[in-house]
Amino acid sequence: MELMEQEGYNYKFRPSECEACGGHCCTGESGYIWAKYAEIEKMADFVNLSVEDFATMYLRKVKHRYSLTEKKLAENNYACIFFDETKNRCSIYPVRPLQCRTFPFWEQFKNDEDEVRKECPGIV
Repeated sequence: MELMEQEGYNYKFRPSECEACGGHCCTGESGYIWAKYAEIEKMADFVNLSVEDFATMYLRKVKHRYSLTEKKLAENNYACIFFDETKNRCSIYPVRPLQCRTFPFWEQFKNDEDEVRKECPGIV
């Protein structure tokens, strides 16, 4: 079983758990899914849209940054607009933003292992 680890983190991550998880890291409370311009270009290209059309359909501006929009699944339960709830996975996985690529090794979890364990069943 392949385990991923990151220097400075006391936990490891088993990516194979993603299959069974159902997308905890893509769903839940409303939040931000940050994307930089280069990532936006790749995502737009992946879904065969111009950057302008992609932005209109899938981005919201938050001060000077951009976040992917969300869809409401239930009361207090939201998902990234690109989360496919029939397959329980990301529909743009190869071009997903850095924020998604680096999960669960986020700075905020470095000293809060309990929180990341709640969020992610792949933590070992």
